[in-house]
Amino acid sequence: MATSVKVATLNLHNRHHRWAQRRHLVVAEIMDQMPDLVSLQEINLPTGQGAWLRSQINTRISGSSRRPYRLLQKRIHHLIRGYFEGIGILTRLPIVSHDAISLGYDGRVALRTNVTLASGDSLDFVATHLHSTARDREARLDQVMLLTGWINGVGRVPLQVIAGDFNEVPEGPAIKQMKQTYRSALAQVRGYEPLATFPTVLAPGYGGWSGCLDYIFVSSGIQVRDAAIFANRPHVEDETLYPSDHVGLVASLSIEDRAPSRTSREKRV
Repeated sequence: MATSVKVATLNLHNRHHRWAQRRHLVVAEIMDQMPDLVSLQEINLPTGQGAWLRSQINTRISGSSRRPYRLLQKRIHHLIRGYFEGIGILTRLPIVSHDAISLGYDGRVALRTNVTLASGDSLDFVATHLHSTARDREARLDQVMLLTGWINGVGRVPLQVIAGDFNEVPEGPAIKQMKQTYRSALAQVRGYEPLATFPTVLAPGYGGWSGCLDYIFVSSGIQVRDAAIFANRPHVEDETLYPSDHVGLVASLSIEDRAPSRTSREKRV
């Protein structure tokens, strides 16, 4: 027997570029996919953007703002931007614990939650958003080394998914480093990474540049049944209005049932 889990990632682009108009597109896209776990980047914290998103999705699904999704958030460690921005995780799965690590370079962070699958197995799901300056490839490599060292340190859980905006193209050193240990879900299914996940026409002004910056990575023991791009459709009446300046990624995963794995990390719920 195998346990299925569906995961996704989406950069919300904070409240920039017509959030009031595009926010319902984000809700609709997530509801269409109904992932068990979602990595969110560039959440606007002062306005409760993440909480609004969770409440809207929950209310439309169940009639209650409290279920089925729970929201975890972590503010970035930056003196100014940290007031406005964070990353987060939406989960429909039972939370065992959650923690975070600082990755440096403009206060970037990674947020981890340990959840229990239907089989009783334990899975670590990690949301992250790496340094954004294009030329600073060594910075992102440093961040990936910190991230993977943390994930595989004390209390390591064998089943791991890392999802987010890595701000690095597939041939960059940070992505090459990730692929030494993990498999990219979309590349596993397609045989190659998407040509681009950024930008959409929502945010013009990048001089015609586009590239793949977003990824879902899985550890050994996790099979990728399917993977695709989502949040890539404009409003039916406005071809310039997209859910975000990034498209999202979604992956359907399969895990062979086995004896429940355990984590030694302190319970934090």
